[in-house]
Amino acid sequence: MQPTRDQKVWMYENMLVSRFLEETIEQIYLEGKKPVFNMANGPIPGEMHLSNGQEPCAVGVCAHLKPEDVVTGTHRPHHIAVAKGVNLRKMVAEIFGKKTGLSGGRGGHMHLFDANVNFACSGIIGQGMGPAVGAALSRKMQKKPGVAVAYIGEGAVNQGAFHEAMNLAAVWKLPFICVIEDNQWGISVAKSASTAVKDNSIRAQAYGVPGYLVKGNDPCEIFRVAGECIERARRGEGPSLIEIETSRLAGHFMGDAEGYRPKGELDALRARDPIPAMKARLMAEDGMKQEENDAIVARARAKVDDAIQFGRESPYAQPEEALEKVFA
Repeated sequence: MQPTRDQKVWMYENMLVSRFLEETIEQIYLEGKKPVFNMANGPIPGEMHLSNGQEPCAVGVCAHLKPEDVVTGTHRPHHIAVAKGVNLRKMVAEIFGKKTGLSGGRGGHMHLFDANVNFACSGIIGQGMGPAVGAALSRKMQKKPGVAVAYIGEGAVNQGAFHEAMNLAAVWKLPFICVIEDNQWGISVAKSASTAVKDNSIRAQAYGVPGYLVKGNDPCEIFRVAGECIERARRGEGPSLIEIETSRLAGHFMGDAEGYRPKGELDALRARDPIPAMKARLMAEDGMKQEENDAIVARARAKVDDAIQFGRESPYAQPEEALEKVFA
C-alpha cells in the first residue's frame, strides 16, 4: 500500500503546518524568559515539548484515519494533533491558556482534547495506552466502526501501562494499534541505557500480535506499514505494534541544554530533516514544481499565522471560571 500523490501532498503540507507551528511557538515561548530562563514567565508559561523531526510518525499513520477513529498522544503532541485534524485555532488558544481553547485554557499544551476528532493526550508517560485500548473495546462491544491508536515514546514501553494494555488488546482482539516513536532519548537517558532489547517491535511477540520496525523516518514507509495494521484492525483481526525510528530535533523541553547528546549527533539529524526530504521526493517522483511547493508552503504558513493570531487575541478566562467544570 503506497500513498497516492494527493496523500503525499497532504502529508507534506501537514508536516509543514506542524513545523511552522512549533517554530512560531518556540519564539513566543521565549518571550519574557530572557536573559534568565524562567519557565513561569511569558505568554506561554510552563514546560514546552516540541516535536520537530517527528512529523512523519503523525502523518504516515493519521493519513489512514477518520474522525471516528480515536488517537491518544504523548506529552509531545502537536504533530499528532495537527495530523488528526484537531481545530488549530482552538489548539493554539489552549496552548496560550485562553478561554477559547479546546478546554478553556485549563489543559495547556500537554493536555489537548478535541472530541470532534477523537483526539486526546497526556503529560503522564504511557497514560494514553489504557484509554485507547478502552476506546477500542467500546467500539467492539457496541459494534461501532473505528480503530484506536496510542502513540507512546520508546521510554514508555518500559512502563507497566504498556504491557497491561497490550496484553488486554491482544486477549480481546481489539482494533488497536500502538505506535512507538523511537527518538533514542527518554528525556536525557539513551535508549541503549534503559531498554534491554534493541528493537521494541519484537515485544509484540509476547502478545501474539504483529510487530513492525520502520526505519528512516520515512512518511511513505510509515504510511505503508500503518495502512496494513489499520486495515487488519478494521477487519477485526486484532491489534498491532509499530516502532518508528525517528528524530527529535530539539531538546526534551524548551530550555534543555542537551549536554547528554554526543558531539555531532544533532547536526547529523538535522541533515536528515524529513521535511526537505519529502519535498525532494515529491519533486523527483511526483512532478511537483517549485510553484506548487510555494503554494503549499504559503497555505501551511497562513493556517499557522491565523491560529497564532486567534490565540494571541483571545481573552483569558475570568478567575471565577476556575471553579467551573470541577467535580466535587
